[in-house]
Amino acid sequence: MNILYDERVDGALHSVDRAEFLHTLQSRLPDLDILHAAEDLKPYECDGLSAYRTTPMLVVLPRHLEEVQSVLRLCHERKVPVVARGAGTGLSGGALPLEKGVLLVMARFNKILEIDPAGRFARVQPGVRNLAISQAAAPHGLYYAPDPSSQIACSIGGNVAENAGGVHCLKYGLTVHNVLKVEMLSVEGERMTLGSDALDAPGFDLLALFTGSEGMLGIITEVTVKLLPKPQVAKVLLAAFDSVEKAGRAVGDIIAAGIIPGGLEMMDNLAIRAAEDFIHAGYPVEAEAILLCELDGVEADVHDDCERVRVLLEQAGATEVRLARDEAERVRFWAGRKNAFPAVGRLSPDYYCMDGTIPRRELPHVLGAIADLSAEYNLRVANVFHAGDGNMHPLILFDANTPGELERAEAFGGKILELCVKVGGSITGEHGVGREKINQMCAQFNSDELSLFHAVKAAFDPLGLLNPGKNIPTLHRCAEFGAMHVHHGQLPFPDLERF
Repeated sequence: MNILYDERVDGALHSVDRAEFLHTLQSRLPDLDILHAAEDLKPYECDGLSAYRTTPMLVVLPRHLEEVQSVLRLCHERKVPVVARGAGTGLSGGALPLEKGVLLVMARFNKILEIDPAGRFARVQPGVRNLAISQAAAPHGLYYAPDPSSQIACSIGGNVAENAGGVHCLKYGLTVHNVLKVEMLSVEGERMTLGSDALDAPGFDLLALFTGSEGMLGIITEVTVKLLPKPQVAKVLLAAFDSVEKAGRAVGDIIAAGIIPGGLEMMDNLAIRAAEDFIHAGYPVEAEAILLCELDGVEADVHDDCERVRVLLEQAGATEVRLARDEAERVRFWAGRKNAFPAVGRLSPDYYCMDGTIPRRELPHVLGAIADLSAEYNLRVANVFHAGDGNMHPLILFDANTPGELERAEAFGGKILELCVKVGGSITGEHGVGREKINQMCAQFNSDELSLFHAVKAAFDPLGLLNPGKNIPTLHRCAEFGAMHVHHGQLPFPDLERF
């Protein structure tokens, strides 16, 4: 499989006496809920990346900060790896457990601690659902902007860990742009505060460093997020195209005109048909691609921008441009897009959700290249993505019960990510690296850069106990597994000592 990894602690595989460790944990924390029976561990063996599964050694479900601290201190003392988990909706295997490690589930930390309308912020525990923040802030005319498609279920702690985005991140930013402060615990159980209640804080920006670190630097215990006033008006244009290339060019035309939509999303025909069959959003099912363009702000500005965008879409070759007639139709348009992933899941027993980012100007070229790869690997692809910021989500359809199809889907996905890097993009835009994309990190970064990442990790976690085997590959791994085909048979790091 593509995601082989080493559960290494301080350079060597560490042997854990499971029974003895469980006994010690129960003795020190008699009120802590600990799952250890095989049938209780099964539900935690995967996250949203369900193609890969590992049964954890133990699962702990703390309710109190002191319990989390005690678990971390014991694990640090015994050199037992720890993987933090929120709602389990991640799509890169970032929260996949370890056979010789503890899975620390933070889902019970689910309280909204404070909503401050005057300061426009909310303090929440990491297990609070993304959508619940906006629901709590709604009576004050406020909301939390980042809105992943899984926002009804995903937790804010996981959003911070993966630097999640969403359909409105083009205008309002990713999680990192909407978080003011994080309370965390180090691997030794020490409490730390990153960021501040002010817009800026002195010293290094450790909050930005921590956001997107995938649970490798510390355990999140509280998050302070920005709240924004709800826009006075929001309108959505739906544009249909007879080719994905034309739709891709239209995206660049809109941004080049100086218009920054609240959201600018694209779906190809396979995704359109799946979403329409599932949600009945009113999509034109004969179109090869559609764009959803939301414009928000004050009434006069939104009206003018809608007219400008309509002209740009028609000039780009749109066969139809439709303005949502009312709020109900606007919500339906977005419901189709936000439910595209589960809708596509109705077309095939399995699908492999990729997450790469490219410069907008490369959209037509990359979409054409993905179509060619689809034919080469004989696997269908549904393209659903945040077109405005070039964040692509090709969904590769396959059947894991058919021998070789999972491996073929993995290879296909790897080629897409390498293509993203080749055109000046990135192997991830919002889903993280986890275990899924760790080989492609070898194509994205050189040996000096990877060494620097490891040095940062070691500064927070010298023994490598927090979420090992994720996000950052070793140089040895890049030589052995990840990069021979990327660099045409040449080692990417010729100066690397083979150890």
